[in-house]
Amino acid sequence: MNLENMFKLKEHNTTVRTEVIAGITTFMTMAYIIIVNPIILSEAGMNFGSVLTATCLSAGLTTIFMAFYANYPFALAPGMGLNSFFALGVVVGMGYSWQLALAAVFVEGIIFIIMSFLKVREAIIDSIPTNLKYAVSVGIGLFIAFIGFANAGIVEAGGAILQLGDMKNPNAILAVVGLIITGILLYKRVKGALFIGIIVSTIIGFFIGVTELPTGIIEISSMSPTFLAALRVDWSQIFSFDFLIVIFTFLFVDIFDTVGTVIGVASKADMLDKDGKLPKAGRVLLADAVGTTIGALFGTSTVTTYVESASGVAEGGRTGLTSLTTGIMFLFALLFSPIFLIVPGAATAPALILVGLFMMEPIMKIDLTDYTEAIPAFLTIIMMPIAYSISEGIVFGILSYTLLKAFTGKAKEVSVVMYILSLIFILRFII
Repeated sequence: MNLENMFKLKEHNTTVRTEVIAGITTFMTMAYIIIVNPIILSEAGMNFGSVLTATCLSAGLTTIFMAFYANYPFALAPGMGLNSFFALGVVVGMGYSWQLALAAVFVEGIIFIIMSFLKVREAIIDSIPTNLKYAVSVGIGLFIAFIGFANAGIVEAGGAILQLGDMKNPNAILAVVGLIITGILLYKRVKGALFIGIIVSTIIGFFIGVTELPTGIIEISSMSPTFLAALRVDWSQIFSFDFLIVIFTFLFVDIFDTVGTVIGVASKADMLDKDGKLPKAGRVLLADAVGTTIGALFGTSTVTTYVESASGVAEGGRTGLTSLTTGIMFLFALLFSPIFLIVPGAATAPALILVGLFMMEPIMKIDLTDYTEAIPAFLTIIMMPIAYSISEGIVFGILSYTLLKAFTGKAKEVSVVMYILSLIFILRFII
């Protein structure tokens, strides 16, 4: 296999070593989903082992598909937030069976595939103004950093909303130590600084009781309890009004989480062209849509492009070889999950926090002198960590951009797609 020709490494000014380290780094920062997803979906009555296998397979295979089909360093896996809505909102809250919830995800995936061929999501990406695209990158940076602080226990719920966590907690101590170590490595321009920081932090964690040794090799669980369960349902329930709302919610969150992630990570990696568009965006979005459909058939909630892909990009990942490496790691995780899962959240927190720093750079390109540009950009940035949602940040950014332009005599600067999206957002708030 000629990796140079396949992934056009020289054209993207990268090397095999850089791409592989970037792929492993991406995997390390998102490996938590291997255990967290089965834990959440088991609340809906799904078999833990079956979901674990479905999680690894869907993440691995769809990320590898992204590598070869789109040649971008984006990784996919069952999305956080969407899995909670699946288990606690649709199944526990609304009383639907998990099989029917899987059917809703499957329908969502089919709709996404159709939308990808019709270039609907690509049109959404292209319609977002350049300043908002920069703001999405910055907002995702703050969002990722916030996840890192929360994972380490440096911030926690309390006070009015948040408060400083217990800084005597070993997790918080490990995260701070890891942050300093990784910062020094970055200053010295050490290749693979984020990855090395994760490994060193994991080792230090052994000495303070945060990192635990693996207990053994986990056998691969059968997917039979969940495999193709999405197709073995009473489809008449799909067409009820309540269930159409469920499908719309899956659609809405996944569309804008994916769009936001792709724009944000691509902006940081200088992948956007001179017009602010992402070449071959349609391929990225189709890979994402196929991932959702395959995930539903395997037996897991919505598979989506992961914001943690930014950690691999920060390590220099620029091609599909990064995502190929990440995908292979997910498949290996089926056999050696205890080895991968010894990496504690506190050890990956410094990488996420520093990726937040890296993704702040586009803020210098945002026009802050024109308030019809600055306010929407600011709302996009601030709402992502505050609302704990990429999609809600985009909603506030697009809606405020459209309204401010419309009421300040600049209505012609807003595209038709932006007006349509704003109307949909307003209707969503009303409904």
